[in-house]
Amino acid sequence: MVPVPDDLVAAAGDGPDATATPTVSVIVPVHNTRRYLDRSLGSVFAQTLDRRRIEVIAVDDGSTDGSAGWLDEQARRHPHLTVLRQEASGGPGKPRNAGLDRATGDYVFFLDSDDRLGPEALDRLVQMAERCGSDVVYGRIVGAEGRAAPVDLRTTSDKVSVFDSPVYWSLAAFKLFRRSFLEKHRLRFVEGRLLGEDLPFGIAALLRAEAVSVLADQDCYYLHGRDDDSNASRQDIDWCEYLDYIGTVLDGLAAEVPPGEQRDKLMIRHFHGEILMPFGAAYLARDEADRQRMAAAARPLVERYLTDRVRTALPPRLRLRAHCLRAGLDEALTAVVRADTEREPDPPHLGDDGRVYAGYPCFRDPQYALPDACYDLTDRVVLRQRLIRWGWVGGVLQLRGTAALPLLGGDTVEILLQRSGAAHRVPARYADGAWQAAVDPATAADGGPLPDGIWGLKIAVTAHGGAGAAGPAFRREAWLAPEGGANERECAPRIVGRGPAGPTVAGLFRSVPHGHLHLDLDRDGARRPLGGDLRGTADRTRSGRVALAAHLTLPGCPVDAELRLILHDATRTVALRTTVERGAGDRYTVRSALRGGPPGTWQVSLRVTAGPLRRDLPVRTAGGPADGRTPLTLTVPGGGFPEKLLRRLRG
Repeated sequence: MVPVPDDLVAAAGDGPDATATPTVSVIVPVHNTRRYLDRSLGSVFAQTLDRRRIEVIAVDDGSTDGSAGWLDEQARRHPHLTVLRQEASGGPGKPRNAGLDRATGDYVFFLDSDDRLGPEALDRLVQMAERCGSDVVYGRIVGAEGRAAPVDLRTTSDKVSVFDSPVYWSLAAFKLFRRSFLEKHRLRFVEGRLLGEDLPFGIAALLRAEAVSVLADQDCYYLHGRDDDSNASRQDIDWCEYLDYIGTVLDGLAAEVPPGEQRDKLMIRHFHGEILMPFGAAYLARDEADRQRMAAAARPLVERYLTDRVRTALPPRLRLRAHCLRAGLDEALTAVVRADTEREPDPPHLGDDGRVYAGYPCFRDPQYALPDACYDLTDRVVLRQRLIRWGWVGGVLQLRGTAALPLLGGDTVEILLQRSGAAHRVPARYADGAWQAAVDPATAADGGPLPDGIWGLKIAVTAHGGAGAAGPAFRREAWLAPEGGANERECAPRIVGRGPAGPTVAGLFRSVPHGHLHLDLDRDGARRPLGGDLRGTADRTRSGRVALAAHLTLPGCPVDAELRLILHDATRTVALRTTVERGAGDRYTVRSALRGGPPGTWQVSLRVTAGPLRRDLPVRTAGGPADGRTPLTLTVPGGGFPEKLLRRLRG
């Protein structure tokens, strides 16, 4: 919207081949950043996207450090680089607009001259824009050299909304835009501002775009800090004027988004950023009169846009600032800012009402009457825990991990076993943030046997206040989720004892998609059958006998359990004399030999009997198909067993 002056001079020929239309125009505003230009422009020259598809427009905004000469030299070496010159304008808005007016690409990308692109950035961003019909494409932003990324983009998405994704938290220019979209809506940057010049541009682009896409699986933009501390956000700013400007920006936003939940979602970002950002070191660096002027400049914004929904969404450090600004509590505001800026705030504490409060000054001080709600951290306290080791030892599930309530610590830890309509607690030993617990199916149900069923495993941590166990308690629960891949050995179904309830089949598994650990107890063994690796052979010996042999892993098998090979068809079952060899790692080998049998085709199974638990496990053929589903069968021709032998084999 701001016209570009007619005195812009092209310093390098006619730029790219006039017959080739570039796909993307990279616009780089330059002002006294010579020391970073090799890195910044070099990252554009090194793009994997065909250079003939890239147009680079560098706009020198009155540099005095040799940047202009360096750009001229690069333009002679790179025909797709065009250099524009103009008088210093006081911010990146005017040079960006100049580059945008000169651009001819289908898309434009705004690159700051102290940052750099990842080598595949333009190629991947353009591919996504063309595939999705995007007006705006965000690439993953990576902080470097002391600067943090404004938003952590974790999920690649073809189309997102500003109201249900984190894209609105980055309104800066460094992203890909469809140029025809910018021209249609006549989007241009505010000129002459060192800070916040991109806010109206970014807000309007996101609200008017038909498709906003996110490329999160590729590091596209590296946001660098300057070694001379000259980033715009670190300059001495007239904060009262800045806050007045932010007021006009937010008024423009309010004109496009009506009051309600959606507007509040956007305003939360602006309270985190522009409205309350000045009230830190910059605020404390001013004298009392200047602080009062800053507070007076921010107060109208708080009064207009701090709804209950916005206030609740802010953390206590910002919630307190906002309340003090609106209530005119300058002394309390200074105390809160100082607690954040000059020293660490006091640790949170557990109130006598069982809620957690941030350790900021003036809590329940009658002089200021700050509401407890400004300090309330309760809903923000998240149990931080890790399940580090887990596995069976002698039929008991052993668990180890770490857990704590941030800044509250913890006094007791319990493992919870939950299923629909039932819950049981198993105490854990806990010290210095580490815990260990033993879940014994024979005693896990409050000292008794744990019933059959699928039990989810959770951890619960309880912290007490200064009054100890006699006072209020704060408790948080979380699902146990093993780290890394599945432990196949520990997940394998096994036999576990349950005291007087007798043994049962136990299996561990991780839920999908969250990976929470569950314990499945099933005496019938139907859900997680034993003997998944049971394989066998049937060979005829020289003496005419048939030798049956089978191998399997049977974790937890009691020493007094009986293992017998059986033959069975639709109506008959024959139990064979069986020898059992037990090896290392719960491996078993079972064998049987027979001269003949009743005529017919028999399937071979292994019967496992342990007290009241009895399971017939099908034997699969060894060396068969990879799926291991072919049953081992034995065909007996006519003649069959002698009757006396048949009676003995049937048992």
